[in-house]
Amino acid sequence: MTSRTRKRLLLVLTVVLLLASLGWNSFRAAPLPAPPAFAGELPPASPPADMALVHLPTGITRRSAGFAYRGGDFADRRDFTMSAVLVRHPRGDVLIDTGFGRDIAAHFRQMPLYFRATTRYEAAEPAADQLDASGYARERLRGILLTHAHWDHVSGVPDFAGTPVLVPAEERAFIKEGGSLTAVARGFADVVYEEYRFDGGPYLGFPASHDLYGDGSIVVVPAFGHTPGSVVVFVTLPGDRRLAFLGDLVWQLEGISERAERAWLLRMLADADADGVRENLLRVAAIAARFPEMALVPAHDARSFAALPRL
Repeated sequence: MTSRTRKRLLLVLTVVLLLASLGWNSFRAAPLPAPPAFAGELPPASPPADMALVHLPTGITRRSAGFAYRGGDFADRRDFTMSAVLVRHPRGDVLIDTGFGRDIAAHFRQMPLYFRATTRYEAAEPAADQLDASGYARERLRGILLTHAHWDHVSGVPDFAGTPVLVPAEERAFIKEGGSLTAVARGFADVVYEEYRFDGGPYLGFPASHDLYGDGSIVVVPAFGHTPGSVVVFVTLPGDRRLAFLGDLVWQLEGISERAERAWLLRMLADADADGVRENLLRVAAIAARFPEMALVPAHDARSFAALPRL
């Protein structure tokens, strides 16, 4: 081995060790700075008296708190829930995400090798089958409102043939151009996408909003970052019960309560815009501090979904 070769190998080894050290350090607790206090009030809402929602669990993946957020314990095992939520509204029901669908095994095989090698999932009954078994009338379903278009949120879309899929233009473009991360959604045939605009004013610190029915009961805000068109869905039920469906802004509640973002490696792999995720995480943290009675529902936190009624 020549001296030049030894120097090159030493340089490569040094870079690898440095990256490994940086990666490991990024799993350590490092809370984001506290955001400015939110001083506004809850926006008005007039949900219909018969409005309600139910939780449709469709499976889990096996993870840990250490995977979910900086400072989490890798020995703290977590079941990441894969769920849909049916929101009943007299002007048309909405399904927030779909969770795992009937063809989840085929969808999982479309994911990148590194993801399949590090992911174990358990499928339960798909949301469509749960609704059909309950006697649910499909014509009541106004649309599928995606928090974002990753595999575990869209897998059930083909099970609802003909039902519009509601996305902002940014997420529709991501489905078309997102590479392996949106291969599952891109492979669906005959899906009817319905793009909406954020045509409303600021909402709880977010710069814009889209009020689905004009009554304040289902309001969508742009929370771009995890994907280019990720959203947060605010739902107000009768009795002024407020919920915020966060999608994958954070994977577990501690992401908000401890202001803990994902580790560097996971941000690089999972987030399209880590700065955008950070900004929106702090927006939600400020809302949570101002309105602790609002239920926060990260898409994969089983504890949040346990508090929701089942079908």
